[in-house]
Amino acid sequence: MNKIKEFFAELFKNKVLYLMMVPTIAWVTLFCYVPMYGVLIAFKDFSYKKGIWKSPFVGLKNFEFLFHYKGVGRIIFNTLFLNVLFIAAVTILSIFFALIFAEIHNRLYNRLVQTIAIFPHFVSWTVVAMFLHGILGGNGSITNFIMQHGGEDPFFYSNPAWWPLILTVLKIWQGVGYGTIVYVAVITGLDREIYEAARVDGASRLQIILKITLPQLKVTAIMLTLMSIGKIFNGDFGMIYAIVGNNSQLYPTTDVIDTFVYRALRELNNLGMSTATSLFQSLIGLVMVFATNAITKKVEPDAAIF
Repeated sequence: MNKIKEFFAELFKNKVLYLMMVPTIAWVTLFCYVPMYGVLIAFKDFSYKKGIWKSPFVGLKNFEFLFHYKGVGRIIFNTLFLNVLFIAAVTILSIFFALIFAEIHNRLYNRLVQTIAIFPHFVSWTVVAMFLHGILGGNGSITNFIMQHGGEDPFFYSNPAWWPLILTVLKIWQGVGYGTIVYVAVITGLDREIYEAARVDGASRLQIILKITLPQLKVTAIMLTLMSIGKIFNGDFGMIYAIVGNNSQLYPTTDVIDTFVYRALRELNNLGMSTATSLFQSLIGLVMVFATNAITKKVEPDAAIF
């Protein structure tokens, strides 16, 4: 009884803070937890007319479609390979630019550059695809430049070998600005007395970066990487489909699980199969997070999520 009184007393005391939590709790419940009911579709021969409960149960049959597809190995490899490239490139360059901004003490300049740098994060991939075609297409500026200087036509839109690099560059362009701001915020919050003491002891800028700043950023970098690993089996559908579309010539290096499932859903109209694949991606991501977190806990306990 005393605990109940204490609970309501705490609720009344901080009622404004708890009221501020209500919209977030409602959003998470409505859009993250309620839709989990739809996971049942992965185990059913779903019919729109019968609904989720009345559709016949088929067990793991919907999972067979993905694993029996002859190109599943290539699709899984592309998903993992591209995500590893994206995570590594964005993380390294975000830290690099954050270190540069931290050394520039002109606040107006920093704010201006950071505002410009984060702008790509909000640009639609459909718009990017249009501009990219104007740069890399048959009459694109880069294609014309290469041919005017004695090179051969690179055929960007028919040669899949180019696209891991192109997609990684686009991901860097889109994500580094946002990542830089996160790391700059961490650097700004570090104890300045440590830096002053290092300068008094005669440490150079490079030594301060290597011995003080980077070790302090390690925990944040590991935590953000851990969260990214949770989605390592999810290809960036918005980016890849907007840019590559249905260009089958580029599938050998750009076809990921999400684009494959979308095409299958569009052609077969099998919602159960697509739900099963999404569930598989989520479960593998969960296992990856737990495994990586366990390793992190042994190597760097402070960087573990739980």
